[in-house]
Amino acid sequence: MAKVENKTSLIDRLAWNIIIPVALLALISLYCIYIAALGDPSHIGSPVKAVVMQALWYLISIVIVVIVMQFDAEQLFKIAPIFFGIGIFLLIAVLFFYNRSVAADTGAKSWFKLGPVTFQPSEIMKPAFILMLARVVKDHNDKYGHTIKSDWLLLGKIVAWLAPVAILLKLQNDFGTMLVFIAIVGGVVLVSGISWKIIVPLYGIVIIGAIAVILMVVTPGGQAFLSHFFQAYQFERIKSWLNPSGDTSSGAYQLWQSMKAIGSGQLFGNGFGKASVYVPVRGSDMVFSVIGENFGFVGCVSLILIYLYLIIQMVKISFNTRNAFYSYISTGVIMMILFHVFENIGMNIDLLPLTGIPLPFVSQGGSALVGNMIGIGLILSMKFHNRDYMFSTAGDF
Repeated sequence: MAKVENKTSLIDRLAWNIIIPVALLALISLYCIYIAALGDPSHIGSPVKAVVMQALWYLISIVIVVIVMQFDAEQLFKIAPIFFGIGIFLLIAVLFFYNRSVAADTGAKSWFKLGPVTFQPSEIMKPAFILMLARVVKDHNDKYGHTIKSDWLLLGKIVAWLAPVAILLKLQNDFGTMLVFIAIVGGVVLVSGISWKIIVPLYGIVIIGAIAVILMVVTPGGQAFLSHFFQAYQFERIKSWLNPSGDTSSGAYQLWQSMKAIGSGQLFGNGFGKASVYVPVRGSDMVFSVIGENFGFVGCVSLILIYLYLIIQMVKISFNTRNAFYSYISTGVIMMILFHVFENIGMNIDLLPLTGIPLPFVSQGGSALVGNMIGIGLILSMKFHNRDYMFSTAGDF
C-alpha cells in the first residue's frame, strides 16, 4: 500500500498536548522531591542533590524518548521480540544479583544496585511487554480474523506471553508490579477485537475472584490459605489498609502519616515548603502526600486533572491513528500510566492497599521514570510518524 508522509515541520510533528503536561509533572516532581528530602531526617545528602539526581534522570529519559520516537510502527513491530527478550533476561538476572539491603527492607528481590544507583528491571519490562503484546495481537488478527475459536486462541497466546513475566515477578515477591501487567493485558484485550461473549464472563470471573480474595483476607482461614501465595509483609499492608488507625506505630505508620499530611493541608494547603508531618519514603511512593500537605485539596485535584488531561490526549492520538498496532501500543501505555496513578493516589489516601507503585513522572527514582518515558516515546512516535494511507483507511504498515 502506498504511503504519503505528511510534509509538516518537525515542530508540528511533535505531540505538544503530551509534552506539555509531562513537563508540568516534571516540575512538580522536582519540587516534591526537594520538600520530601527537606522534611526527612533520615535523608542522606542535601535536598538539592536529590533534585539534581532526578533532573539527571529526566535528561536521560528525554534522550531515550527522542530515540524511541525515531522508530515507526513497522520498526517497532520488528524490534518487539528483542526488547522483550532483554526484559526477560534482566528479570532473571535480578533474581541472582538483587540488592540485599532493598530486599531486607521491602521483601522484594527486584532491584539491582549499580554503584550508587539502584535499578528495577521490571519498570523497563513494562513497555517491552506492551510492544510484544501489541505485536502478538496484530499478528494474530492479521492471520486469523475474528471467530470465537480464533479469539480463544488469541487469549491463550496473551496468557502464554504474560505467564513468564508473572512467574518471574512472583519469584521477586513483587505483587504490585504484577498488577500493572495484568491491567495492561486487561486494556489490550478490550481493544483486541475479542468477542464480548468471551470478555464479559471472563472479566466477571476476575471481579468475583478479586472480591473472594478480599473476603479471605479478613478471615483467619482465608489468611491461612493465602499465606501460601503472599508474603507476611504483604498481609501487613492489607491489614493496615483495612484498619489504618489500628497500630500506627508499626505496619500502619506510613499510611497513617500520609493521611495526616494530606488532611493537614485541608482546602488550600499549608503553603510552599511545608513538611511538618514526617512520612516514610515520601519522595517516591508517598509523594502525593507532599501535594496534599502543601497545596491541600485544590492542589490534589489540580494534579489529578493534569493526569486526566494527559490520558485524554493519549486516547485522542490513539483514535486518530489508523494503525492497529499503534492502537494496541497506546492502549497498553494508557493502562500502565492510568493504573499507576489510580493505585498510587489510592494507597496514599487508604482507598487501596500499599503496593510500592510510584506516581508516574512525579515519584523519585530513575527506573520508573525511564519506563514511563519510553511509553511516552511510543505515544509521540504515533504523531511523529503520522501517515496518510492512499486508497484505504486500514492501518497496515
